[in-house]
Amino acid sequence: MSTVQEPSERELDSRQVSTRAVTRTEVALLRTVRSARASWIRAQPLRRRWRRRAYEILELGHGEDRASKLCDTFLITLILLNIAAFVAETVPEIAEQHRAGFRAFEIFSVAIFTLEYGLRIWTAVEVPFLSRLSPWTARLRFAGRVSMIIDFLAIAPFYFGSLIGMDLRVLRALRLLRFFKLSRYSPAMHSLIRVLVNERRALIGAGLLLMTAVLFASTGIYFLESSAQPDRFGSVPQSAWWAIATLTTVGYGDVTPVTTLGRTFGAVVMVVGLCILALPVAIIAAGFSQEVNRRDFVVTWSLMSHIPLLANLDAADVEQIMPLLHAHNLPPNFEVLAEGSEGLAMYFIAAGKVTMRSGAGDEAFGKGDCFGLTALLKHDRNTGSFVTTTRCRLLKLHREDFHRLETASPEVGRSLRRTAQEQTAPSATHQS
Repeated sequence: MSTVQEPSERELDSRQVSTRAVTRTEVALLRTVRSARASWIRAQPLRRRWRRRAYEILELGHGEDRASKLCDTFLITLILLNIAAFVAETVPEIAEQHRAGFRAFEIFSVAIFTLEYGLRIWTAVEVPFLSRLSPWTARLRFAGRVSMIIDFLAIAPFYFGSLIGMDLRVLRALRLLRFFKLSRYSPAMHSLIRVLVNERRALIGAGLLLMTAVLFASTGIYFLESSAQPDRFGSVPQSAWWAIATLTTVGYGDVTPVTTLGRTFGAVVMVVGLCILALPVAIIAAGFSQEVNRRDFVVTWSLMSHIPLLANLDAADVEQIMPLLHAHNLPPNFEVLAEGSEGLAMYFIAAGKVTMRSGAGDEAFGKGDCFGLTALLKHDRNTGSFVTTTRCRLLKLHREDFHRLETASPEVGRSLRRTAQEQTAPSATHQS
């Protein structure tokens, strides 16, 4: 039978020393981890404050905050200088003389635009409509917005050209995409884009009509002129160049009909072209005029986040509700709703203060509040006069659009109706 040898006293002492060493190492490591975690936790509020401040400067301020105004002015100036540098660089004498300066300015610009892009992605979790998502999901969704795609394309050519080690002309031409970064700071461009989106069906119809006219004009001139000028009107595709130039009333003169029937047909095509081309111009002009008349400024995600009732919406709901809101900039002492006026619309206060004046006394409304809701829901008249106390930014919602809002977001509709009941209850108690 085998016997188990007991460890000697020396072996026991060495094991105890080894165990104590391991324990001390673990304790030291645990203390280090805890210290690092505590430092990280203490730093979190600071990080969040900096991230919130960066969000306010880049996305929320837009001129109301001094730092935001300086940042916007700097970025707009840099964009315009980039466009000017691109144009100047195409002049061989200037490009050769200032090659090093252009290169240094390009590196500086890309560094600033990259920093701006990174900060916008970093602060995406501060966007109210994305804050409920996980950080990476919020940032990916934010990066998919049109304005962010433009920002990415504005810097991508530089890095792509550096990776492949070639200065391609196509990549340099893509630097012109930086011009579209100005759309972020231009309400007029936002309005124009909204008009194109709203009138897209009418514009597509006008485009189809123009294509039909080109096809008929090309076919007609082919049959009338192919025998007299087979080298210029030998086929319908060959004749399409003349049809497009004539319908647009450009008339380059490089290809012209020589027969009597061909010239008569050409005159008819010119008149038809004037009528067809007037359609999209009239559609865009009418839509732009209507948009400018009803909107003093652009309704954006950041602006809607000022309204607590709308700040908790999902991004999909925001996309549906945003077109329903009409925005207005109003000066102080401006009567928004007169006493006894019909409740045809309600207003959200995005900035400023409004006072309701009635026989029961004055009531103040501030940023985030809404008014005119009770009369709108009850199809009644306003019991007081609503006057701006300070310069205000108001979001107007018409009665017919309120029902569309309820369809798009029933939760917001129910919240507005509860708000109307809460506003009605105090006045009923006061009267009793």
